[in-house]
Amino acid sequence: MIITELLNDKTKKAKEKVETVSKWLLGGSLPTDELIVFAEKAKDPEKATCIEAIEFATKQNPKIADESLFVFMTKTLTENAPRVKWESAKVIGNIAHLFPTKLNKAISNLLKNSEHDGTVVRWATAYALGEILKLKTKHNKVLLPTIEAICNREHDNGVKKKYSDAIMKTKK
Repeated sequence: MIITELLNDKTKKAKEKVETVSKWLLGGSLPTDELIVFAEKAKDPEKATCIEAIEFATKQNPKIADESLFVFMTKTLTENAPRVKWESAKVIGNIAHLFPTKLNKAISNLLKNSEHDGTVVRWATAYALGEILKLKTKHNKVLLPTIEAICNREHDNGVKKKYSDAIMKTKK
């Protein structure tokens, strides 16, 4: 079954579609570059489903991510659809450790999303920035005080906790 058929199949629930695409990625029957080409042209709901499948797969095996996937995720952080933003942030959180010297643009885009109205976007952003902070790279000199400031003005306790946990692990 090709991805277009799967995503258009009304008999399958969204979660089943995500799991199927994720299995294809993990099994190697769907290369990440092919999924990226499809997602780039897809409408927001389908794009978000593709990115969610990538998130699911990279959580289990981050090494399936190559630089082109990282670049695509960094770019999709700037999309308008909240679900695309939050799924992209979760992927960045899963794979940031593979690209410690290429994080500038991802950090910049994530910091913009830290001010988003949507709690889920801010939570996923906090997860990604927290994972980057825990890498203890050169970025931390600027990133740590910035995240502390974001944490202090964040009003949602779940988002605040994501930041606080990362800050504490970084200072150990």
